[in-house]
This record gives sequence, C-alpha cells and structure tokens, in this order.
Amino acid sequence: VQLVESGGGLVQAGGSLRLSCAASGSTFNVMGWYRQAPGKQRELVATITTGRGSTHFADSVKGRFTISRDNAKNTIYLQMNSLKPEDTAVYYCNAVVIAPVYLRRYDYWGQGTQVTVAS
Repeated sequence: VQLVESGGGLVQAGGSLRLSCAASGSTFNVMGWYRQAPGKQRELVATITTGRGSTHFADSVKGRFTISRDNAKNTIYLQMNSLKPEDTAVYYCNAVVIAPVYLRRYDYWGQGTQVTVAS
C-alpha cells in the first residue's frame, strides 16, 4: 500500500490550499486527512467513504474545508479555504481497509505534508 500526498505549502491567513492523496495497493473503505501540530496529538480533519461518499469533518474545519474523491484515480482531495494560523500542521493522508472477517480495521498512512499558515 502506498499513499502519496501533495499540495502542502505556505499560505497567508485567509488563503486556500488543496491537498491530494493518491492511494495504491488496495481497495479502501474510508479515506481521510489527519493533522498534527507541534506538541499536539494527531487529530482527525475529515474523512470520506469511498462507497457512498459520506463525509465527516472536525468541528474546527466545518464550513472551511471540503473533502472529495475520485474513485477512478483512487485519490482524495482536501480543499482548505479561509485558512487560519491554527491550521498549521503536518497533514497526513489516511486510508482504511475494513476486512469482512471480524470487521478488522487496517490503517495506512502517508508520509505527511506540511501546511503553514502565516498570520
């Protein structure tokens, strides 16, 4: 399994960035983005199911971030608008396989991409 992220960078507060995550090596049930700021725990940002396309967002990003998928490319996108300095973190792509037997969950992670929002 390989997850390749792209799209991070430096942006001014109020600006926008779009992250991409291209997955390969398996069929995933859920994909999403997590982030980790210095000195803080990794936290969920947004997820999307690859079947129905159901989405879930952290309260801190609702109304500002959107997540979408292109199943043909096995790729997800995180559109981040109205960025704030507190959005500064390393953003990690996550892909989940839920095995049909015992519904065991397998998590896979990308290498992370830095997002820095300057005030």
